[in-house]
Amino acid sequence: MVPERETTSRERATSGATASSRARARLDQPRPPRRRLLPEWDPESFGRLSERVARFLGTGRFIVWMTVVIILWVVWNVSAPSGLRFDEYPFIFLTLMLSLQASYAAPLILLAQNRQDDRDRVNLEQDRKQNERSIADTEYLTREIAALRIGLGEVATRDWIRSELQDLVKDLEDRQNGHHPDRGVFPADRSAGRDVHDR
Repeated sequence: MVPERETTSRERATSGATASSRARARLDQPRPPRRRLLPEWDPESFGRLSERVARFLGTGRFIVWMTVVIILWVVWNVSAPSGLRFDEYPFIFLTLMLSLQASYAAPLILLAQNRQDDRDRVNLEQDRKQNERSIADTEYLTREIAALRIGLGEVATRDWIRSELQDLVKDLEDRQNGHHPDRGVFPADRSAGRDVHDR
């Protein structure tokens, strides 16, 4: 009779054999770097280099230097002794060099334009958010000014207070002279619509 512990350990060993054959990834440690056949480069520094090259290709200095090089190339290969010439009259090597320069210049210029487009897109997004904040602030200030105007409409004006005080003075003078009108103490009690028109 086989003890129960031995059977369970055997079952675990057989079922765990497939799991242990795979390499387990440890989540508490970073993965080791893989070997790559192609060289790695920093895309940001490559983009900055492409922008510098594209900026130089768009200057007059580049056109002048390229023209000088082509003229010297043609003059040397036409007037130099035939043993020292490296590119005969159809100038095939010169055509190849210019094609090579153009084939590298075009992608570099496109890369620089793409980076500029990305920067413009980010700037436009920031401007749009700034405009939204400015509109929200303007709407808030407009609501506050409207609330202040409504609040000022309920404040007593100087002319209204002056007319009320003049009415009180007349009432006091009438009482001193012996007239006892059946009016209230305050002028507002006398006429019902007085407050509405005086304010």
